[in-house]
Amino acid sequence: MKAAVVSELGAPLEVHDVPVPSPGPGQILVKIEASGLCHTDIHAARGEWPVKPKIPLIPGHEGVGIVTKLGEGELPVADGDRVALPWLGHACGHCRHCVAGWETYCQQPQYMGYTMDGSYAEYTVAYASHVVKVPDGVGAFDAAPLTCAGVTTYKGLKVAHPQPSETVMVVGIGGLGHLGLQYARAFGSTTVAVDVEEEKLQLAKELGADHVVEARGDLLESMTGIGGADVALVTVPSPSAMQTAHAVLSPNGRMVIVGLPAHDRLELPIFDTVLTGKSVIGSLVGTSNDLADCFALHARGLTKVVAERRQLETSTTALRRSWPAAFPPGSCSTCAEPHGSGRPTRGDKGRQNDRRCASRLRSARGLLCARLTLAPSERIRAADGHQLKAKQLTADTDDIERDARTAEPSGPPAEN
Repeated sequence: MKAAVVSELGAPLEVHDVPVPSPGPGQILVKIEASGLCHTDIHAARGEWPVKPKIPLIPGHEGVGIVTKLGEGELPVADGDRVALPWLGHACGHCRHCVAGWETYCQQPQYMGYTMDGSYAEYTVAYASHVVKVPDGVGAFDAAPLTCAGVTTYKGLKVAHPQPSETVMVVGIGGLGHLGLQYARAFGSTTVAVDVEEEKLQLAKELGADHVVEARGDLLESMTGIGGADVALVTVPSPSAMQTAHAVLSPNGRMVIVGLPAHDRLELPIFDTVLTGKSVIGSLVGTSNDLADCFALHARGLTKVVAERRQLETSTTALRRSWPAAFPPGSCSTCAEPHGSGRPTRGDKGRQNDRRCASRLRSARGLLCARLTLAPSERIRAADGHQLKAKQLTADTDDIERDARTAEPSGPPAEN
């Protein structure tokens, strides 16, 4: 079968022929229909987090597919079921966290696409106890981003307990944020969408946001005029964005962090936190029940995965372009050219130029992304985003196979 593999930390993502895995006791074999690329996959490939992933690694924890083979034992799924393969690949089921319904905090976990091979492949093995059935009315290509971006923001809001009389601010209207905004509306709260991109603010309006705020302006002044935020859902892995969100919280406000910055540090004022009763809450994806809730809400038409059908022009090359590990330090996140090349570069003073570069190259090179969706058999849809690392593209594995034979290298092997 074809699979996208990270052979060593920091190495480029490459498509290889690998054996089809066999399910062990309690496991199932799933033929993947769609799989999203999450920013977590990028951290994994780079080895940026304290706990390192298995290597070699097949990434992917947003897989959706059909059960084709069952391992030994009594299993809660059947051959032919469509299932989602979320981040939590397995939990012990016996510790106090699992027993209390918080299995995402199990102390003996296995993670899809991190400690076990994930769904960037035509087939993958999963534990039957921790997949989630996808109901009728939810297609595979909507289910894939719901399996991570959806359940992460849904659970993040659940732990903040938003009330209909309260205001929820969603920071970052990308792959996670555009779904978080819709969940906040489902909770009945007044919603505020915050982003740096005008197109994302327009998207937020279309999704029903009550207010939109351009993040490059004075956010504190803007939120004061609205009345402040009772809940801030920060989807951006940026400490500065988290600090700003904390500052605009109303008394007794709750800031929920779901993004994980590579540098792993956040400074917040103690006096402001204590004297105004603010809370800072970390939330890690969601449970199987939470994901089932997301699917049920989607089946009822309460959420919409903003998407576009698209086939990558050259799958292997585009995979590498879309994989940020391909960008050497100090390069443009869109054109991948180094500093001094005459093209816009990113950095403290280059960020605005970088956005212009993205706009200029979009039609010529396709929509670059940090959330790539693969489909073995057909074009698929994926959630749209840009500046906040949330755009998805689509690929056909037939093209992956063909382009792997024909595509020319796009640069030095260590930088592809």
